[in-house]
Amino acid sequence: QVQLVESGGGLVQAGGSLRLSCAASGRTFSSYAMGWFRQAPGKEREFVAAINWSGGGTRYASSVKGRFTISRDNAKNTVYLQMNSLKPEDTAVYYCAADRFFGYVTAEEYDYWGQGTQVTVSS
Repeated sequence: QVQLVESGGGLVQAGGSLRLSCAASGRTFSSYAMGWFRQAPGKEREFVAAINWSGGGTRYASSVKGRFTISRDNAKNTVYLQMNSLKPEDTAVYYCAADRFFGYVTAEEYDYWGQGTQVTVSS
């Protein structure tokens, strides 16, 4: 069992930056691949980024590649999402998720979810 708690969301102007954090409970955090997803009002939850258990492998949605960076600190049981050059279309609730396998880009594949943190980008 893994429990996830996101933080770091907020209101930022277009072009600004935010760093999201996702703290995980449990001693097996380092054995899980982690992902970030987002969901805007009226839209389906969409994949943003994923990272493997060691941090040596990452995957990004084309819409955020080059602007967002996913990373993890297994000693702190935390995964991060650094978001730069934010755009109004990045506005959404951001969720972190965990799964035993790396590389999934669909929400249905992930076993554990946090409660989400709101990111709002003003124009």
